[in-house]
Amino acid sequence: MRAVLAIFSKEFKGFLFNPNFLVVCGLCATVLSWVYPNQLAMFSSDLNNHVFAQQMPPQQLNIHYAVFLRHLSYLNLLLILIVPALTMRLFAEEKKMRTFDLLLTSPISSAQIVAGKYLAALAAVFTIILIAYIYPATTGLFAKINWTTLTVAFLGIFLVAAVYAAMNLFCSALTESAIVAYVMAVVFNILIWFLGMGVEVVDSNVARSVFEHISLNQHLAAIVEGTVRTTSLVFFFSIVFLFTFMSERMVEANRWR
Repeated sequence: MRAVLAIFSKEFKGFLFNPNFLVVCGLCATVLSWVYPNQLAMFSSDLNNHVFAQQMPPQQLNIHYAVFLRHLSYLNLLLILIVPALTMRLFAEEKKMRTFDLLLTSPISSAQIVAGKYLAALAAVFTIILIAYIYPATTGLFAKINWTTLTVAFLGIFLVAAVYAAMNLFCSALTESAIVAYVMAVVFNILIWFLGMGVEVVDSNVARSVFEHISLNQHLAAIVEGTVRTTSLVFFFSIVFLFTFMSERMVEANRWR
């Protein structure tokens, strides 16, 4: 455990004191600072129109659906591009700088190396999600919101980011090029959203059930509405375990070489 914490501390400090990470946080805040007020303005306009027309769909008049979930959708788009930028250097850069060989010869296991780096990536991602959480949280100063539903929704997007981090860490373990790792990671992040689209093209009930179970959108949709299902948690943790295990196997393979 001490070795994991040492690697976590080293990598997380590397994120916090890296100007690139600060730039990424700043860009993320800039985009959300432009998008979120526009969403609030649109929501206010819809409320005013409802007073006169009274024909608006109920969800469009709910701040959680009309504002917060749109905010999370923009955050998810940012994470698809940001998480690969955070994880691409964790293994690829060390291989390029030949410091990875020193890490492999140290008295720590491959699993501890992967765990430390993965936890550091999760902490960095959590920092960005925390920045995004500030926007709806400040809305609570002048509007009545359901804090439990809001927090659970952000928990859902954090679980999605944890899946991104696991897949992208594996991409970094595959190559010495940070650029190649970034491109592969973005492709992985996009492809995982298309897996569940098989639900719309298959006729078999068994196949439909399989695609529904592996659909990231299906699991996230339930959580962002405030419902946490055991099947969804099992799905997210299974994907994380699968890709962190494959990353550990890649590190161990490099150790034997």
